[in-house]
Amino acid sequence: MKILVYGAGVLGSYLAHVLVRGGNDVTVLARGKRAEELKRDGIVIRHYFQLKTTSDRVKVSQTLSPEESYDLIFVVMKFTDFPAVLPVLAENRSSNIVLVGNNTEAHQMQSYIKEHSRTDKNIAFGFQLSGGIREKDRMVAVRAGGQMVLGSLDGVVPFLPLLDKAFKHTKYKITVQENMDAWLKNHVIPIVPLNFAAFAFKGNFKKLARDKQTLQQIIGAMDEGFKVLEALGYPLIPAAQAKWIRQHRTLVYWFLKVYHRLPVAQKIDGTVKELEGLNLAFQGWKQRANVSTPNWDGLEKNFRMQAESGS
Repeated sequence: MKILVYGAGVLGSYLAHVLVRGGNDVTVLARGKRAEELKRDGIVIRHYFQLKTTSDRVKVSQTLSPEESYDLIFVVMKFTDFPAVLPVLAENRSSNIVLVGNNTEAHQMQSYIKEHSRTDKNIAFGFQLSGGIREKDRMVAVRAGGQMVLGSLDGVVPFLPLLDKAFKHTKYKITVQENMDAWLKNHVIPIVPLNFAAFAFKGNFKKLARDKQTLQQIIGAMDEGFKVLEALGYPLIPAAQAKWIRQHRTLVYWFLKVYHRLPVAQKIDGTVKELEGLNLAFQGWKQRANVSTPNWDGLEKNFRMQAESGS
């Protein structure tokens, strides 16, 4: 199959690696130094848990013209980078698009693409359950089963057979979620408090693991976030996530304490810009829900103090 992976960060590179190994004709859209690296060395990934490094040759493009056509386009990027790409996707003639990443504005993005497109578009939203960091000329991939949660805002994903074909000869798993918009909003709830704390401690995870007050604040902020979603009428998906945080706070506390002591915690990368974008969306939800969030607010304050200090 002819597939474009739009974005060559850690997650885009990992997805392209999987699709190439699955026998697909893969093009990666990248620019600048990253495009040069891909042309010279291919996709180089150090698989953290598998203790191996792979290299895959791919086609590299720096633009997506209106007349180019792909069976599937995966757009893999930070939440705040999506808006700049939407006009390009709308102008392109390809029909089947998956927007992959943290996303709080799925309905708005889908509406924009469909309203500005000359051709019919089938749009799905996905999230890869993996992470990693960039390390010099390669990516470090921390896999969590090689899996993507994926769904449509309009019921059934119309191009699911094409997705099944693309991943048929891989070990990568596609899990279809019926209410993808709610799933994405629920996913933001733990991500933002965890990253607030990580940035506030300047990435010193061992120090964070010793700070009981902050760990408890993270748990409290997550609970507050779920209350905001409930007040707005969103189902909690997966339900077990909120249930554990609410009913087993001591176990969650010890999990966070242990997790932040592990080396793997330092292999998950995030950016201030994306975190601020996700938090801005949450603040809109909070205002509409009229729910108090003192723990969330406290973590945000510490994050902003650190971000503004520039250190």
